[in-house]
Amino acid sequence: MKTIKAVIVDDEFIAREIISKYLSEFDEIKILASCKNTKEVEAILSQTPIDLLFLDINMPGTSGIVFAREIPPPTKIIFTTAHREYAIDGFDLQAVDYLLKPISIDRLRQAIEKFKKEQHISGEEAEPSLDYLILKSDRRRFKASYKSIYYVESFGDYIKVHTSNGIIVSRETISSIELRLEKKGFIRIHRSFVVSIDQINQFSSESVEIRGALLPISRSYRKNFIKTLTDRG
Repeated sequence: MKTIKAVIVDDEFIAREIISKYLSEFDEIKILASCKNTKEVEAILSQTPIDLLFLDINMPGTSGIVFAREIPPPTKIIFTTAHREYAIDGFDLQAVDYLLKPISIDRLRQAIEKFKKEQHISGEEAEPSLDYLILKSDRRRFKASYKSIYYVESFGDYIKVHTSNGIIVSRETISSIELRLEKKGFIRIHRSFVVSIDQINQFSSESVEIRGALLPISRSYRKNFIKTLTDRG
């Protein structure tokens, strides 16, 4: 697993603590420092490269926007702020994402997955060449082969991965698991469902049947679903 070296920059201690707590749930992220201003970050950048910077905008001294213009590649930025009005500036600077406070862990996870996808970083280093993925459930890890997975269901802050060996409940978003499965023969059919194409018994424009379960196809995913199955057929 490739380590992502990250630094948090925010003048508010509580904001830094919340982001730090959330990031502790990501094994691939190593927090190098938690800084209260941009001067502290400059000192770190002069000594070691940073992969990902979680950067507040309104801070005493140099603002996050001004500082971002001075950061050399390959450091990437995820802005964390309470102010919507800087969003255009943030994206003009090619930030990975722009997170509005209060930041939820699910929204933060989406931003990290976006960064990993842009950098071609896999959640598990071995997954691209192997036929399984690793799922965390409580304090355990489960190995699930792609062929054994029937479908994935969103379940609040968790997902239920339905497999031939039972259901694995993991704290992950449906969007992040979609990124891990999209090139492995799976397709999103609904905001709450990602399914294995090979496991579909029958389907219509409204639903698919997998192992006796009837799963809905939402209008926003219908066109892509029909096209994908037609092309495969």
